[in-house]
Amino acid sequence: MATLVVQQPLGKAGTEAWNSGICDCCEDLNSCCYAYWCFPCFTCTTTGEFGESTCLPLLDILGPALMAAFGIGVCVPPVGLAMRVAVRYKYHIGGSLCEDIMTSCCCIWCSWCQMSREIKARKKVIRIVQRHPMMQPVPMGVNPQVVAMQQPAAFGGAPVRVGPAVQMAPIKTAAM
Repeated sequence: MATLVVQQPLGKAGTEAWNSGICDCCEDLNSCCYAYWCFPCFTCTTTGEFGESTCLPLLDILGPALMAAFGIGVCVPPVGLAMRVAVRYKYHIGGSLCEDIMTSCCCIWCSWCQMSREIKARKKVIRIVQRHPMMQPVPMGVNPQVVAMQQPAAFGGAPVRVGPAVQMAPIKTAAM
C-alpha cells in the first residue's frame, strides 16, 4: 500500500507557510462573499470549523463596545488576534506576534478569510492508495476429498434413505 504525502513549502525556522496570501480572496470567493455580507456569522463559522466555541468571535464586537463605554479604547480585536495566533501554532505556520497584530488591526476581514482558507485546506486529506491484486497460492499438499450423497426425492414417491458419506483414498502413482 503506497501513501502520497503532500508537504507545504517551508517558511521561517523550519515552519510552513500560509497556503494563501492575505489578499487571495479569489481562491475562495464563497467564503469571502460570506465574510463581506455577514462578517459576525462568518467568524463564528470559522471558529467552529477550527474547533473552538462558535460564540467566541462575538467578544470582538461586544468587548470593544464595553471597553469604550468605560473610556478605554481597544484597537486590536482580541479574539481575531488569538485565533490567528492559534491557527499559526496549530499548523506550524511561520510568522510573529507583531505580524499577527498588524494583520488583525489593518485588515481583519482579510485575516479571517485567510484563516478560513487555511483551516479548509488543512482539513482536506489527500490519500492515494494503490492495491495490487494478490494471487493466493493453491496448497499442493492437500488431499482432495470427494463426498457422495443421495438426495431424497422431491415429489411424492418413497423416501430415499441417505447413506453415510464415503471418502475416497488418494491415488498413488509409482515413480519411474
